[in-house]
Amino acid sequence: IGLNLVPLLIAAGHSVVGTTRTARKAEIIRRMGAEPAIADGLDAPAVRTAVLAAKPDVVIDQMTDLAGVTDLRHFDRAFATTNRLRTEGTDFLLAAAREAGARRFIAQSFCGWTYGRTGEPVKTESDALDYDPPEELRRTLEAIQYLEGAVAGSTSLEGIVLRYGSFYGPDTGMLSRAMIDQVRHRRVPLIGGGGGRWSFIHVEDAA
Repeated sequence: IGLNLVPLLIAAGHSVVGTTRTARKAEIIRRMGAEPAIADGLDAPAVRTAVLAAKPDVVIDQMTDLAGVTDLRHFDRAFATTNRLRTEGTDFLLAAAREAGARRFIAQSFCGWTYGRTGEPVKTESDALDYDPPEELRRTLEAIQYLEGAVAGSTSLEGIVLRYGSFYGPDTGMLSRAMIDQVRHRRVPLIGGGGGRWSFIHVEDAA
Protein backbone atom coordinates (compact mmCIF):
# COMPACT_ATOMS: atom_id res chain seq x y z
CA ILE A 1 0.00 0.00 0.00
CA GLY A 2 2.67 2.48 1.06
CA LEU A 3 4.47 2.57 -2.29
CA ASN A 4 1.21 3.70 -3.89
CA LEU A 5 -0.23 5.72 -1.01
CA VAL A 6 2.72 7.98 -0.17
CA PRO A 7 2.98 9.60 -3.63
CA LEU A 8 -0.79 10.19 -3.67
CA LEU A 9 -0.69 11.91 -0.28
CA ILE A 10 2.23 14.09 -1.30
CA ALA A 11 0.55 15.01 -4.60
CA ALA A 12 -2.52 16.07 -2.57
CA GLY A 13 -0.36 18.49 -0.58
CA HIS A 14 0.18 16.51 2.61
CA SER A 15 3.43 16.29 4.55
CA VAL A 16 4.08 12.58 5.05
CA VAL A 17 6.18 10.66 7.56
CA GLY A 18 6.47 6.98 6.65
CA THR A 19 7.62 4.37 9.13
CA THR A 20 9.71 1.34 8.25
CA ARG A 21 11.83 -1.19 10.08
CA THR A 22 14.85 -1.00 7.76
CA ALA A 23 17.29 1.63 6.53
CA ARG A 24 16.94 0.32 2.96
CA LYS A 25 13.22 1.06 2.93
CA ALA A 26 13.83 4.39 4.62
CA GLU A 27 15.73 5.47 1.52
CA ILE A 28 12.79 4.42 -0.67
CA ILE A 29 10.47 6.56 1.46
CA ARG A 30 12.86 9.50 1.17
CA ARG A 31 13.03 9.17 -2.63
CA MET A 32 9.23 9.34 -2.78
CA GLY A 33 9.36 12.73 -1.07
CA ALA A 34 8.34 11.67 2.44
CA GLU A 35 10.29 11.75 5.70
CA PRO A 36 11.27 8.26 6.90
CA ALA A 37 11.12 7.13 10.52
CA ILE A 38 12.62 3.79 11.49
CA ALA A 39 10.49 1.99 14.07
CA ASP A 40 9.32 -1.56 14.69
CA GLY A 41 5.55 -1.62 15.11
CA LEU A 42 5.91 -3.97 18.08
CA ASP A 43 8.35 -1.68 19.89
CA ALA A 44 6.10 0.64 21.91
CA PRO A 45 8.78 3.23 22.84
CA ALA A 46 9.99 3.44 19.21
CA VAL A 47 6.43 3.86 17.94
CA ARG A 48 5.73 6.57 20.51
CA THR A 49 8.93 8.44 19.67
CA ALA A 50 8.23 8.36 15.93
CA VAL A 51 4.61 9.49 16.26
CA LEU A 52 5.30 12.27 18.76
CA ALA A 53 8.11 13.58 16.57
CA ALA A 54 5.83 13.62 13.51
CA LYS A 55 2.99 15.47 15.30
CA PRO A 56 0.45 13.94 12.88
CA ASP A 57 -3.02 15.19 12.11
CA VAL A 58 -3.91 11.75 10.76
CA VAL A 59 -2.33 8.34 11.41
CA ILE A 60 -2.73 5.63 8.76
CA ASP A 61 -2.05 2.13 10.08
CA GLN A 62 -1.02 -0.28 7.30
CA MET A 63 1.11 -2.57 9.48
CA THR A 64 1.36 -6.19 8.36
CA ASP A 65 4.12 -8.78 7.98
CA LEU A 66 2.93 -10.73 4.97
CA ALA A 67 5.95 -10.75 2.66
CA GLY A 68 6.43 -14.29 1.42
CA VAL A 69 3.38 -15.69 3.24
CA THR A 70 2.09 -18.63 1.18
CA ASP A 71 1.45 -21.39 3.75
CA LEU A 72 -2.32 -21.07 4.00
CA ARG A 73 -2.69 -24.58 5.39
CA HIS A 74 -1.16 -23.26 8.62
CA PHE A 75 -2.91 -19.92 8.43
CA ASP A 76 -2.64 -18.66 12.00
CA ARG A 77 1.03 -19.63 12.15
CA ALA A 78 1.75 -17.77 8.89
CA PHE A 79 -0.12 -14.69 10.17
CA ALA A 80 1.30 -14.76 13.71
CA THR A 81 3.34 -11.56 13.46
CA THR A 82 0.61 -9.75 11.54
CA ASN A 83 -1.85 -10.74 14.26
CA ARG A 84 0.45 -9.21 16.88
CA LEU A 85 0.66 -6.03 14.79
CA ARG A 86 -3.15 -5.96 14.62
CA THR A 87 -3.45 -6.24 18.40
CA GLU A 88 -0.35 -5.04 20.28
CA GLY A 89 0.80 -2.85 17.40
CA THR A 90 -2.61 -1.21 17.10
CA ASP A 91 -2.63 -0.45 20.82
CA PHE A 92 0.85 1.11 20.64
CA LEU A 93 0.00 3.23 17.60
CA LEU A 94 -3.39 4.33 18.94
CA ALA A 95 -1.87 5.37 22.26
CA ALA A 96 0.84 7.37 20.50
CA ALA A 97 -1.70 8.97 18.13
CA ARG A 98 -3.84 10.09 21.08
CA GLU A 99 -0.84 11.49 22.93
CA ALA A 100 0.29 13.35 19.81
CA GLY A 101 -3.16 14.91 19.40
CA ALA A 102 -4.05 13.25 16.09
CA ARG A 103 -7.67 13.78 15.09
CA ARG A 104 -8.12 10.72 12.87
CA PHE A 105 -6.83 7.14 12.79
CA ILE A 106 -7.32 5.00 9.66
CA ALA A 107 -6.57 1.27 9.90
CA GLN A 108 -6.24 -1.59 7.46
CA SER A 109 -8.59 -4.52 7.98
CA PHE A 110 -9.71 -7.37 5.72
CA CYS A 111 -12.90 -8.84 4.29
CA GLY A 112 -13.55 -12.13 2.54
CA TRP A 113 -13.43 -15.35 4.53
CA THR A 114 -13.94 -13.30 7.70
CA TYR A 115 -17.69 -12.99 7.09
CA GLY A 116 -20.27 -15.42 8.42
CA ARG A 117 -21.21 -18.23 6.05
CA THR A 118 -24.89 -17.27 5.92
CA GLY A 119 -27.05 -14.95 3.86
CA GLU A 120 -26.12 -13.48 0.50
CA PRO A 121 -22.69 -14.00 -1.06
CA VAL A 122 -22.08 -10.24 -1.42
CA LYS A 123 -21.50 -8.71 2.02
CA THR A 124 -21.65 -5.19 3.46
CA GLU A 125 -20.24 -3.63 6.60
CA SER A 126 -23.48 -4.46 8.41
CA ASP A 127 -23.13 -8.21 7.84
CA ALA A 128 -21.81 -10.20 10.78
CA LEU A 129 -18.35 -11.72 10.84
CA ASP A 130 -18.02 -15.47 11.25
CA TYR A 131 -18.99 -16.45 14.81
CA ASP A 132 -17.46 -19.91 14.43
CA PRO A 133 -14.50 -19.80 12.01
CA PRO A 134 -12.42 -22.88 11.19
CA GLU A 135 -9.93 -23.57 13.96
CA GLU A 136 -6.93 -22.68 11.78
CA LEU A 137 -8.33 -19.18 11.12
CA ARG A 138 -9.57 -18.42 14.63
CA ARG A 139 -6.64 -16.39 16.00
CA THR A 140 -6.39 -14.34 12.82
CA LEU A 141 -10.09 -13.46 12.89
CA GLU A 142 -9.84 -12.57 16.57
CA ALA A 143 -6.95 -10.21 15.77
CA ILE A 144 -8.97 -8.55 13.00
CA GLN A 145 -11.94 -8.13 15.34
CA TYR A 146 -9.67 -6.67 18.01
CA LEU A 147 -8.24 -4.10 15.59
CA GLU A 148 -11.68 -3.09 14.33
CA GLY A 149 -13.10 -2.74 17.83
CA ALA A 150 -10.15 -0.74 19.14
CA VAL A 151 -10.11 1.69 16.21
CA ALA A 152 -13.83 2.11 15.50
CA GLY A 153 -14.58 2.27 19.22
CA SER A 154 -12.12 5.07 19.90
CA THR A 155 -13.70 8.15 21.45
CA SER A 156 -10.64 10.41 21.69
CA LEU A 157 -10.11 10.52 17.92
CA GLU A 158 -12.05 9.55 14.81
CA GLY A 159 -11.37 5.89 14.04
CA ILE A 160 -11.93 4.56 10.52
CA VAL A 161 -11.46 0.93 9.48
CA LEU A 162 -11.08 -0.05 5.82
CA ARG A 163 -11.88 -3.68 5.03
CA TYR A 164 -9.78 -4.51 1.99
CA GLY A 165 -9.96 -7.61 -0.15
CA SER A 166 -6.82 -9.62 -0.87
CA PHE A 167 -4.17 -7.40 -2.44
CA TYR A 168 -2.79 -8.02 -5.90
CA GLY A 169 -0.45 -5.99 -8.06
CA PRO A 170 3.26 -5.08 -7.89
CA ASP A 171 5.11 -6.08 -4.72
CA THR A 172 2.25 -8.24 -3.42
CA GLY A 173 2.35 -11.93 -2.67
CA MET A 174 -1.17 -13.05 -3.55
CA LEU A 175 -0.45 -13.57 -7.25
CA SER A 176 3.29 -14.12 -6.90
CA ARG A 177 4.95 -17.13 -8.50
CA ALA A 178 5.22 -18.80 -5.09
CA MET A 179 1.47 -18.44 -4.47
CA ILE A 180 0.56 -19.58 -7.97
CA ASP A 181 2.72 -22.67 -7.44
CA GLN A 182 0.83 -23.36 -4.20
CA VAL A 183 -2.50 -23.16 -6.06
CA ARG A 184 -1.20 -25.33 -8.91
CA HIS A 185 -0.15 -28.02 -6.44
CA ARG A 186 -3.50 -27.82 -4.61
CA ARG A 187 -1.96 -26.53 -1.39
CA VAL A 188 -4.33 -23.57 -0.98
CA PRO A 189 -7.52 -24.54 0.88
CA LEU A 190 -10.79 -23.16 -0.48
CA ILE A 191 -13.44 -22.79 2.19
CA GLY A 192 -17.14 -22.33 1.49
CA GLY A 193 -19.82 -23.36 -1.00
CA GLY A 194 -19.07 -23.32 -4.69
CA GLY A 195 -15.35 -23.87 -4.15
CA GLY A 196 -14.90 -20.78 -1.99
CA ARG A 197 -15.07 -17.09 -2.83
CA TRP A 198 -12.24 -14.60 -2.75
CA SER A 199 -12.41 -10.82 -2.81
CA PHE A 200 -9.49 -8.99 -4.45
CA ILE A 201 -8.38 -5.36 -4.68
CA HIS A 202 -5.44 -3.92 -6.60
CA VAL A 203 -3.00 -2.06 -4.35
CA GLU A 204 -3.39 1.10 -6.46
CA ASP A 205 -7.17 1.04 -5.91
CA ALA A 206 -6.69 0.43 -2.19
CA ALA A 207 -4.38 3.44 -1.97
